[in-house]
Amino acid sequence: MIDALRRGTVPQAGLDLLAVGLGRFEEALDDDLSTVARGSAAFHAIRGEYGSGKTFFARWLAERAKRAGLAVAEVQISETETPLHRLETVYRRLTERLTTATHQPSALRAVVDSWFYTLEEEVLDAGEVDEDDETALGAAVDTLMERRLADVARTTPAFAAALRGYRAAVAAGDGATAEALIAWLGGQKSVAAAARRAAGVRGDLDHFAALGFLQGLLTVLRDCGHPGLLLVLDEIETLQRVRGDVREKGLNALRQLLDEIDAGRFPGLFLVITGTPAFYDGQQGAQRLAPLAQRLATDFTTDSRFDSPRAVQLRLPGFDLPHLGELGRKVRGLYRDEARHPERVQERVDDAYVDELAAAVTGGLGGKVGVAPRVFLRKLVADVLDRVDDFADFDPRKHYALTLKASELTETERNAAAGDAGDVHLELP
Repeated sequence: MIDALRRGTVPQAGLDLLAVGLGRFEEALDDDLSTVARGSAAFHAIRGEYGSGKTFFARWLAERAKRAGLAVAEVQISETETPLHRLETVYRRLTERLTTATHQPSALRAVVDSWFYTLEEEVLDAGEVDEDDETALGAAVDTLMERRLADVARTTPAFAAALRGYRAAVAAGDGATAEALIAWLGGQKSVAAAARRAAGVRGDLDHFAALGFLQGLLTVLRDCGHPGLLLVLDEIETLQRVRGDVREKGLNALRQLLDEIDAGRFPGLFLVITGTPAFYDGQQGAQRLAPLAQRLATDFTTDSRFDSPRAVQLRLPGFDLPHLGELGRKVRGLYRDEARHPERVQERVDDAYVDELAAAVTGGLGGKVGVAPRVFLRKLVADVLDRVDDFADFDPRKHYALTLKASELTETERNAAAGDAGDVHLELP
């Protein structure tokens, strides 16, 4: 986690240790996770300006979902790589990024293998088949599989056929065909025709079949011990920047997803989207499609202190200087616990210095606290804490001058920075 902060990236784990100001959402979101685990579905739209912590929030929620046993996939929506109106592409990215508490992306094959193992155990526990009779065991597992996938097979028979073919290939020791069919189940293109013929499936996954494949994946996850899936569609505001007809298709695809969730088609799905206020409120975003705008409508006219954590849209409060200082002290504490010289770290990077550095970085970014956390934490760890721990005579108040180089800032951070065209040199108070 410290290494990630040193590089200026969001850590992939341990985010509970860094969470500041998210306590108000915990109970409601844990209730949603419990609801999903019981076979229902849930949806939230995360709302926040650039730098308000939407990605951090999504990954923090993902950690909680994994602890509840759910699988997780984070998909970044983009005009070229993952256009929302092509749901087959969204599904492909979902399977590529599928992860669980025990398996890193892509966890698809591990999940499918676990599912077949679970079916075998269930057949054997029934006591009607001898475990040494492979033919009878295989037939019983096939029958149970068909029963579990009955609802999916009615609308997307190819999903069940590919699973059948995968199991047969594994049993026959045909690794190449098994790999190809897992790729096809994951929505990958250009799968060998011979593998598809072996399973009795044709062509590639299309937009209409993608929702059926998602339904099938949820069934497999549920049966192998993962009661649901948290799917995060990040940066959905990119829809505002695409061609008009593509935008209309993307908005309609999102509306379709929400309608299918409400209709109960996806038990165990927790869908989360993230976007800027301009996407939710602007005429180039959700407001362009009235049915979608109605589904996302949330009243934000009252004081943000009274925002309901159970609303459709969740407004991230953003950072202020006290929150930024609190975050810095949490990181300092984590660093100190693993430092070679913890007493020196605590003494020279005291609470007052952390607050001073937070104020200085924010000042260098035009006073915009919301865009400061990434730069602040990187400076705190790489420029201050590392040096204090490495050098006995380093005193950050004497030997460190804060500099924000244009080359180390993101476009949003450069736009916020004073002296946007070049480096910013600042003295701490």
